[in-house]
Amino acid sequence: MQTLPSIMDISQAIQLSVAPVFLLVGIAGFINAFVSRLSRVVDRSRHLEEVLRDADGEVRERALRELCILDRRARLVYVGITLGIATALLVCVLIVTMFVEALLGASHAILIGGLFIAAMFFLIGTLASFLREVFLAITSLTVGRSRKLGVDPES
Repeated sequence: MQTLPSIMDISQAIQLSVAPVFLLVGIAGFINAFVSRLSRVVDRSRHLEEVLRDADGEVRERALRELCILDRRARLVYVGITLGIATALLVCVLIVTMFVEALLGASHAILIGGLFIAAMFFLIGTLASFLREVFLAITSLTVGRSRKLGVDPES
C-alpha cells in the first residue's frame, strides 16, 4: 500500500517545480519582444500599402521591396512566437509531470528529461528566429540608408 506524500515531499516538489518557472519568465519576455516587433512590422506594412496607392516608378519599387522584407520578417516573428509558446507549453507540462511524480511517487525520469530536451530545442528555434529577424531588420535598414545616400549596397 502506497503512503500519501508528506508536507515535506510536497514542499520539495514545489521547490523543484519553481526552477522551470524562471524559464517561463524568460520565454514570456521573448514572446513580448516578438509581439512588439510584429506590431511595428504591421504598422510599417500598412503605411507602405498606403504609399503604394499613389506611388509610381522608383518609389513604388522601393515600397514593394520593403514590403517583401517586411513579409519575411513577419513570417520569422510568427515562427518565433509559435516556437516560444510551444516552449512554454512544454515547460508547463514538465512542471506538472515533476509535481505529479513527486505526489504519486512514480518515476518519469525519461519523460521529464525528454520534455526538458524538447523545450530546449524549441527555445533554440525561438532564439534562432529572433536572431534571424533582427539580422533581416538591420540589413534592410542599412540597405535603405545606403540608397538614400546614393551608395550601392552591393559594393
